[in-house]
Amino acid sequence: AVAILTFVLNKILRVLAVGFVGVALVLAALYQFAGVRPGFDGTGLMPRFASTAPDYDALEADRARQRTGAPPVGNNEGARPAPPVSDPATPAPAPASPQSTTELSAPVSVEPRAAREAWTDFRGPNRDGKYAGSPIRTEWPRDGLPLLWKHPVGPGYASFVVAGGRAFTIEQRRRQEVVAAYDLAGGRELWTNAWDAEFVEAMGGPGPRATPTYHGGLVYALGAMGELRVLDAKSGAVRWRRNILTENGAPNLDWGMSGAPLIVDEAVVVLPGGSGGRSVVAYDKRTGDVLWRSLDDRQAYTSPMLVTLGGMRQITFVSATRVVGLAAETGRLLWEYPWPTSQGINAAQPLMLGNDRVFVSSGYGQGAAVFEVTRDGERFATRAVWQNTRMKNKFTSSLLLDGYIYGLDEAILACVDAATGELKWKGGRYGYGQVMLAGDRLIVLTEDGEVVQVRATPTRHEEVASFPAIEGKTWNHPVIGDGRLLVRNIREMAAFDISLPR
Repeated sequence: AVAILTFVLNKILRVLAVGFVGVALVLAALYQFAGVRPGFDGTGLMPRFASTAPDYDALEADRARQRTGAPPVGNNEGARPAPPVSDPATPAPAPASPQSTTELSAPVSVEPRAAREAWTDFRGPNRDGKYAGSPIRTEWPRDGLPLLWKHPVGPGYASFVVAGGRAFTIEQRRRQEVVAAYDLAGGRELWTNAWDAEFVEAMGGPGPRATPTYHGGLVYALGAMGELRVLDAKSGAVRWRRNILTENGAPNLDWGMSGAPLIVDEAVVVLPGGSGGRSVVAYDKRTGDVLWRSLDDRQAYTSPMLVTLGGMRQITFVSATRVVGLAAETGRLLWEYPWPTSQGINAAQPLMLGNDRVFVSSGYGQGAAVFEVTRDGERFATRAVWQNTRMKNKFTSSLLLDGYIYGLDEAILACVDAATGELKWKGGRYGYGQVMLAGDRLIVLTEDGEVVQVRATPTRHEEVASFPAIEGKTWNHPVIGDGRLLVRNIREMAAFDISLPR
């Protein structure tokens, strides 16, 4: 009997071993040839697989059709004429050469007439995820918002910025990083500026991460490997360039440079993470000359923000180990609040709550905290108000409305009381998507490319409408500008009419 049992067990073990090897080979083949990457559904229990393989052939065919004036194939079905933009773009110039270093005598202003409709920075002009323009349409048709246009796009996790009737983003195209300008009305490519760079990591796949910044007729774009280029928004010509990693002696992060450049007065502030006082660097926004350097922090994946605390303008961000405030003019450290996480992974933006209070959150089991910044003359101090695990922002950032914080707790939407940290509700599994606020409505772009409208109320989770927008893994932040909802991911980009019906 023992011999029989041993024989059976050995047989089972051999079958399991063969099966394990077979599954491993299949997954390896999917990973290598189809770009499939493993992930989790937000609970950490159910595996999910998503393809991050770029379809460069479809992208190049689409752009070739645009150049010849031929109509798009397939992906614009159902599109309708776009409403007018606040300042229509001029006819498209010839595309900029891939390694263009053309200098212009002066930047060309393409500011829209209605500045409030522009979306100039990552997560909006104040980097707080709030849209403050014209009222949006909240009664959505059953089949979703009207599609204006849809086109292939290169891989990457950057969002759009919108100004002057144009949308700007950065993407991967084969072995080059490419900043592209698109006509907001129809999604037509107006110009590109590219350089040789190919960032790929195992989980996320290829492509740049940091959203460009628009300011004064210029586009400030940072690639995943540290290339910072300042481009004319009308032509794509290079004004100046630097590699912020190379010249600050900083190693790249595991998931690449992700912090959007921040304009502060005459400076553009970036976060290379170099040691020896080169973690934060301010360049002259017009010439690229170094204005100041500060700190020794290893950086994380957040973007710097310009805020006011204790009555003083300052730059704040979350590094790999702490939240800090720096004097806006000099980079001098004003205060710090410890915030270490697993592997130094901080990706969510801090949230200003008023009364000099700051909310910070991270995933990987870390949770959230609110701390207070106090000022006594030239001295600043911080103190904890509350901390818990009710809100764990992994890839996204939270929003504030009427004293309540809304955000994705890992992959589930939640609402907490900003004053106490009390959980008000939790509901709606949207994956590791992104959330923005328009009036009293949350616009959720789910990890699977669905757009969802949720009422921002502390009473309960109330989903109002939803529709499928784009296909593929979607970690990119949505944008509203000139009556359009813009979404993109690693394969597609699209625009929908979110303006009030006429």
